[in-house]
Amino acid sequence: MMAVSPCANEDLATPAHQPFLPPRPRSRAALGLTAAAALGRFELQACRECGTVQYPPREACHRCLSTQLDWQLQTGGGELISTTTLFHSQNEYFRERLPWRLGMVHLDCGPTVITHVHAAVDAPPARVRVDARLDKAGQAALIALPVSPVNRIFEDKVLQEMSCDPCSRRVLVTDGHSAVGQSLVRALVAAGARMVWVGGCSADNRTAELDALVRLEPVTLVPLDLTSSESVAQAGEQFGARVDIIINNAEYHRAHGVVSSRGAGAPQAEMEVNYFGLLRLAQEFGPAMRARAGEERGATAWVNLLSVYALANYPSHGTFSASKAAALSLSQCLRAQMQSSGIRVINVFSGPIDDEWNRLVPPPKIGADALAREIIKALQRGQEDVYPGDAAQEWLARWRANPKVLERELATAR
Repeated sequence: MMAVSPCANEDLATPAHQPFLPPRPRSRAALGLTAAAALGRFELQACRECGTVQYPPREACHRCLSTQLDWQLQTGGGELISTTTLFHSQNEYFRERLPWRLGMVHLDCGPTVITHVHAAVDAPPARVRVDARLDKAGQAALIALPVSPVNRIFEDKVLQEMSCDPCSRRVLVTDGHSAVGQSLVRALVAAGARMVWVGGCSADNRTAELDALVRLEPVTLVPLDLTSSESVAQAGEQFGARVDIIINNAEYHRAHGVVSSRGAGAPQAEMEVNYFGLLRLAQEFGPAMRARAGEERGATAWVNLLSVYALANYPSHGTFSASKAAALSLSQCLRAQMQSSGIRVINVFSGPIDDEWNRLVPPPKIGADALAREIIKALQRGQEDVYPGDAAQEWLARWRANPKVLERELATAR
C-alpha cells in the first residue's frame, strides 16, 4: 500500500452537503436546446415555412402551426427589458443560493426569453448577450451576459454553478508523459488550479519534461498505471477523496487496420488503456467524487480525451477507432450515473493530434497546446461535448449530415 499523505483526509472532516440540483424535467422538444448547449451553442427553433424564430421550444410553429422546425444558431443579442431578484424560493437548490437575479430579454431574432442575469449586467434597459449553458442538472439554462468583456466573468455565482472552472480546484491528469498531458498541466497551472496530480510517473521513468513540470508549485507526480487495477486502486486510496476534476488523457494509439496486420497485441493494449483504463478509473474514483459533489468547490467534472474516430471508424486506424468507440459508450454510461450528483462528464472528440501516430494523416492536425486550451475552455463553459480543431469540426459536420456517406468516404481515404 502507498503511504497516505497526512492531509489526504482533510476534506473528510467537512460536513457533507446534499447535492441539490435545479429542476430537471423538460419536454422532448426542449431537449434540442440542451443538445446545442452541450456543444457550447445557443440555438432556437426556426420555422421552415414562415421563418419565425420561437421560444420556448414547441412541437409546432406558434404562428403557422407548421411542424417543419429547424434548430438554428443565434447570436444572442438582445435588450434586457426587466429584472427581478428572488429572495425566497420553495426549491431546495435555489433556496441555498439566494438572492438570485432573473430578467426578461427581447432577442433581436424575435422572441422574449426569461434568463438568469449576470451580476455585471446593468439595470434595464440594457444591451445584453444571451447564451445557453448547462446547469448543474445537465439541462439548458439561458443567461444574460454583458456585451462588453468582463474581467473574471466566472466569479459570478450564476456562472460558477454552470462552470467547472479549474481555478482553485484539485485536478488529476492521468498521463504526464504525453505532450498533451504536459500541455494540460501547464494550462491548468495558468488557469489557477490549486493542485495538479500528474499520473503515470514513477521513479524509474522520469524525464526532463516531467522534472520541469514538478518545479511548478502545485504539481505533484504520482505513480498511476491504468492497465493495473492495483495501481488505480492505490491512487484512489491515496488522493481519490480530494480530486475535484479528473482529466483522463491516457491513451494507447497504433495505426492498424483489421486485415492489414496479424495478432491482437496492439488492439488489446489499446483496449486496456482506452477502455478498461477508463473503467478502472470510474470504479475507483467515481464513488468518492459523487460523495463530494455537494460540497462548496467540491468535485465538479470528469474529462475524457476521446477522438473523432469514435464517431465513425477510420480504417487505417481501425482498432484505435474501435477502442475509442467503446470508451465513448462507457463515458455515456458514466455521464448518466454522475448526472444525479451534478458532476459534468466532458467528452473531447479531438481531431488528429500532431504526434508520431498521426504523422501520415494529412493536415490539418491539432497541436498539444491548442488541445489543452480547448479543454480548459470547455471546463470553464461547462460543455459536455467538445470537438477541438478544424478537422474535428469538419468530421462532426459530415457525420451529422449523413453518417453513411462519411463511412463510405473514410473507406477510400488514405
